[in-house]
Amino acid sequence: MSIKNAQVQVDNWIKEHGVRYFNELTNMAQLTEEVGEVARIIARRYGEQSEKESDKNKDLGEELADVMFVVLCLANQTGVDLQDAFDKKLAIKTKRDHDRHHNNEKLK
Repeated sequence: MSIKNAQVQVDNWIKEHGVRYFNELTNMAQLTEEVGEVARIIARRYGEQSEKESDKNKDLGEELADVMFVVLCLANQTGVDLQDAFDKKLAIKTKRDHDRHHNNEKLK
């Protein structure tokens, strides 16, 4: 699925199941909360913190999908074509970082 299609799917979901989009500030708070949940899983599962019993059944994929959903909401409600923005960013990063990463001694 393309990012553009994902934006359409989220918009359709909001129209069919939601009352409306939360405002941008509320969605920004939601995004922060969801990123925090991802960070908690990563820190405890892959980092040095011990994983609490209550966290062991948390699904990292589901939490990442929550982040993606809110990002798509923010893009929709602010008029951002995320597919276009992503394609442009990837082109910039490809041009700028190709040799930089290959020449980075820390990555060898």
